[in-house]
Amino acid sequence: MGCDGAAGGGGERMEEDEAGASTSSSSPPPPIAQLGYDQVLSILRLLPPEAVLSFAATCRAFRAWASTDALWEALCRRDWGARATAALAERRHDRHGGGLQAPWRRVYAEVARLGALSARRVPVRGASPRPRASHSLNLVAGWLVLFGGGCEGDVNWPQILDAMQTMWILQETSSDLGVMVMSVLHQVLDFYGGHHLDDTWVAYAGTGAGNRPPAILSWQQLASGTPGGRFSHSCTLVGDTLVLFGGITDQGQRLNDTWIGQIFSEEHRRMRISWRLLEVGPLAPPPRGAHAACCVDEKFIVIHGGVGLYGSRLGDTWLLDLSNGFQSASWHQVGNTWPLPPPRSGHSLTWIGGTRMVLFGGRGSEFEVLNDVWLFDISDQYPKWKELKYDLSSALGELPFPRVGHSAILALGGKVLVYGGEDSQMRRKDDFWILDTPALLQYESGSKKMTKKMWKKLRIDGQCPNYRSFHGACVDTSGCCVYIFGGMVDGLVHPAEAWGLRFDGHLYQVELLLHL
Repeated sequence: MGCDGAAGGGGERMEEDEAGASTSSSSPPPPIAQLGYDQVLSILRLLPPEAVLSFAATCRAFRAWASTDALWEALCRRDWGARATAALAERRHDRHGGGLQAPWRRVYAEVARLGALSARRVPVRGASPRPRASHSLNLVAGWLVLFGGGCEGDVNWPQILDAMQTMWILQETSSDLGVMVMSVLHQVLDFYGGHHLDDTWVAYAGTGAGNRPPAILSWQQLASGTPGGRFSHSCTLVGDTLVLFGGITDQGQRLNDTWIGQIFSEEHRRMRISWRLLEVGPLAPPPRGAHAACCVDEKFIVIHGGVGLYGSRLGDTWLLDLSNGFQSASWHQVGNTWPLPPPRSGHSLTWIGGTRMVLFGGRGSEFEVLNDVWLFDISDQYPKWKELKYDLSSALGELPFPRVGHSAILALGGKVLVYGGEDSQMRRKDDFWILDTPALLQYESGSKKMTKKMWKKLRIDGQCPNYRSFHGACVDTSGCCVYIFGGMVDGLVHPAEAWGLRFDGHLYQVELLLHL
């Protein structure tokens, strides 16, 4: 949005207008000048920031009104949500020790022009979860909750990696045999990605408000066995409750069970989770894993796609209605009118506020890796998908490469933070991108000039999590701090081979770099 630039330009125009007004005859004030401060403030709270800055440029009095902390805090609360704004307010107070704090207008501008992140590997005291991938990671009531995933099992990885190398050589010669090898390889990986885990680990990281998170974390292992072991499942946060769906076992079985996990905090920084099967009636999505899921307004869970029976990619969309609470719920299929996203797995689906969510990337039915963007809106009686197509020639260098197995979480300021993943040749990535949802929605409404503002690559300072895919990621209440655990990372099978495969077991903390 460029808040500072707009403000500066508006200030120059304001001074010019005032100079001209002093040499001309007086004219009656505009109607808005006859309103009181409270009335004007109530109007400004409804406007986009650009309009507020333009209003501030009209005269000195309006500039003062449009620069108040009360107005910009209200805009932050409107655009970022009450919980994120409250958490950020406590963080600002903690950082400045109750002294002079950055005005909310500056806070809004800093978030709007975000260009960098800071990262560190979090030291851990005591036992730690086993290295893994395709697990779930959530932050609920201040607790990191890690469940399931896949780890090294009885798979002959050197043999599979030899097949991968042969596949790429054959692909370069456009051989039909290369396509066949690729198909077989991906189905082997879909069915036998390693050994599934059924363990649950928790660590207290704080709520993201007030005091900084602990410098050193301590993991605690909870009782395991319920739900059953799996990987490539989804575990979605609804308020302070977890909703787990589907996944794949190490025998290749696809699941479609729905579980509810309730959090109970206990004394001395301990907690427990009570899991139970959710009663959903006779209708449920077909069994699957590697699907995408998100929560909409703490009322619905939406899932899309995934890997179904026999390794087939799915393209269906299902909604779990939780409006009656967690005693019972119902699944029903939605969004089945054209156009539809092609079937895929390993993609992301991220709620961006209201009734909208955005889908990105994944692996398609022909094992191609994608970087298309789709918007899904469930506000109407018949929810609809819409692809956000853009001219690649005008956006070259401004778009992330195709990827699967990445993470995409909604951070502060309506920014979808995309990290990692891998391409069609399983080359993993270490880049961070933001998809700016205000720009995305303007582009979706017809403003083609927003193409280059939709995506932005971020600089990373500190200890970067490096190249990885199929990791777990979650964000704190403020939207400023992201946690990343595990995933597939680069390693060496033999010293002379470049085709490495390794599971990671480290926890990283990544924060938005805001100069407040």
